[in-house]
Amino acid sequence: MITIRVCATIDAPLDVVWSSVEHIESHTEWMKDAVSITFESDQHAGVGAAFSCLTQVGPLRTTDHFVVTRWTPPTLMGIDHRGAVTGDADFRLRALDDTHTEFCWEERLRFPWWMGGPVGEQAGKPVLRKLWQGNVARLKTSIEERS
Repeated sequence: MITIRVCATIDAPLDVVWSSVEHIESHTEWMKDAVSITFESDQHAGVGAAFSCLTQVGPLRTTDHFVVTRWTPPTLMGIDHRGAVTGDADFRLRALDDTHTEFCWEERLRFPWWMGGPVGEQAGKPVLRKLWQGNVARLKTSIEERS
């Protein structure tokens, strides 16, 4: 299992950042690897919301299945990965002051054997970290341009 953590300070209040992050269907706008999101439950927010995401990293494409397992507005969204790649992830938000928010994305992932298992995890870790740094930078830019 690998752990990847990426953080950024966003020049916007906590509630503004949360309002961008809480809408799961909008994640494809700032996550380069998220091609499409389809809800598998009637619920689209909060604990129990289930969705699949067509994910592409380079030539690798997979449909990942997720369930929201932790939901504490406006500071935490946690999900479990229940597809080929398993694990869990958290989006944690923390107000630094009235106009700045720290956004951290942390994932703990286990790759299946056909993606190289532990060897694939270690090889993929720097690629995923760079990809997610870009994702967080896009989220930051998107929010700051609207604020």
